[in-house]
Amino acid sequence: MIQLSRIHKSFGEQTLFDEADFVLNKKERVGLAGRNGSGKSTLFKIITGAEHLESGTLTIPRGYKIGELSQYLRFSSPTILAEAALGLPKEERDLTYKAEIILNGLGFKEEEFSRSPDSFSGGFQIRINLAKLLLSEPDLLLLDEPTNYLDIVTSRWLAETLRSWEGELIIITHDRSFMDSVTTHTALIHRGKIRKVQGGTAKLYEQVALEEEIYEKTRANEQKKRDEIQRFIDRFRAKASKAALVQSRVKALEKMEVKEALTEEDSLEFKFAEKDFHGKVLLEAKGLSFGYDTPLFSDLTFSVAKTDRIGIIGKNGKGKSTLLKILARELKPNKGEVTTNPATVLSYFGQTNVERLNLSRTIEEEITFAQPNLHRTKVRAICGTMMFEGDAALKKISVLSGGEKSRVLLGKIIATPSNLLLLDEPTNHLDMDSIDSLMDSIEVFSGAILLVTHDEEILKKLCTRLIVFQGDKPFVFEGGYESFLDRIGWEEEGPPPSVKKVKKEAPVKEPKKKSIKSIEDKILRLEAEQKTLSLESPTEALKWYELQGEIDKLYEELE
Repeated sequence: MIQLSRIHKSFGEQTLFDEADFVLNKKERVGLAGRNGSGKSTLFKIITGAEHLESGTLTIPRGYKIGELSQYLRFSSPTILAEAALGLPKEERDLTYKAEIILNGLGFKEEEFSRSPDSFSGGFQIRINLAKLLLSEPDLLLLDEPTNYLDIVTSRWLAETLRSWEGELIIITHDRSFMDSVTTHTALIHRGKIRKVQGGTAKLYEQVALEEEIYEKTRANEQKKRDEIQRFIDRFRAKASKAALVQSRVKALEKMEVKEALTEEDSLEFKFAEKDFHGKVLLEAKGLSFGYDTPLFSDLTFSVAKTDRIGIIGKNGKGKSTLLKILARELKPNKGEVTTNPATVLSYFGQTNVERLNLSRTIEEEITFAQPNLHRTKVRAICGTMMFEGDAALKKISVLSGGEKSRVLLGKIIATPSNLLLLDEPTNHLDMDSIDSLMDSIEVFSGAILLVTHDEEILKKLCTRLIVFQGDKPFVFEGGYESFLDRIGWEEEGPPPSVKKVKKEAPVKEPKKKSIKSIEDKILRLEAEQKTLSLESPTEALKWYELQGEIDKLYEELE
């Protein structure tokens, strides 16, 4: 159990925690929610000791081991197998099969185990760090945005894996469906406090909203009473006959607690600007193929109708983002062609487009550059919508965080009327409230949308057609995501590895020697059980190796 009591932490004029309490009980898996900048990552740093409290207490049991997913990509071993095995206890470093199973689950192929960690992309390097963390078997896992850089298949594997975790877990993620599928409790950092409930995000947000509604109604009623008392005092203050009554009212007024009105928190609320379209088909792609040394995808044909909501899904590295770049005419296909209706006006949000923002411009200038004819009042309104109100709109792009740059890019798209949106992971760097607003704006957009995302909740809610990158070549699925899971599913999926926490057992007395006959019988039973297991299944493979260990020990006893 971990306990934080009456903690206070601030940075400059911003107070993150004000007399906040939080308890993590045994075997609880807690999702940590809150707006960007509310203090989620800071709470992790407090728990690990990287940040010190200004006041309050942090209580951690003696010998309690905390494992945190590292975002620092520094490796010391020549191969990913050796690097992952560093997560194992020293006495188990030679049990590399455990590392192999975890690496397989995270999307690494057996032939890649001998490659250097530095030869992989950033996303796969983070997976190596995740493998080390899972293999270290800590009491508590701290995961800060673990699905970043993970594709949808790997995210589903990770969720299944974490559900089998027997220790404690605190996870920060903007992916609401991932969080709710993994956790037993949800905690919200809100107005300097930490509110925790058993259940998912919807239940927590509903409770907080209800509590704040009750608070405001109570505050309004109490203010009404104070106003009535004050009017009585003002009316009869000069009358000697009412002096006693006035004095009693004055004392009552002094004793009444004054509740402060809740400050309204900034929220991302916007609507995409729309361009009229009176045709039926916005875009057609015929026989698209693309690759460099080897084909990435081939022979992809589809059309985009006026109100289509198309989700583009698949594992990383299959060509999803590349397809959007081809549709946006930032890349040319090796074969095939893309044709658009003359009335089609598209806006493109790409993962790397933030790098094209002019660092020397202000936020206001960058949005104005996208639409020079917009009046400054409208530009400022868009800045405000993107949570850059007042003088914040005059910040240089160069000083913004990754999340703030993403909001600027969204602001530029909002400023540009369009009837076709190409969105590549637009929820990255957004908090849950902002994602909800984005989903609402997509729902009411009258044009068509092609969306790359690994967020299954968004896919289920918004998409009615899919382009699926799976197998030898991508294909069009005429139906929503839930229908895809029911009818086809992910062929790469398999059972997750076991990542159960090591149970420390008390030392036992030396057992009496077993008879040769009983040992031989047990060996036969274990070997028979092995024959029922498939080495192609990670879970069954792990069980097979565990049984083999028992068999080897029994043979040693026979010797």
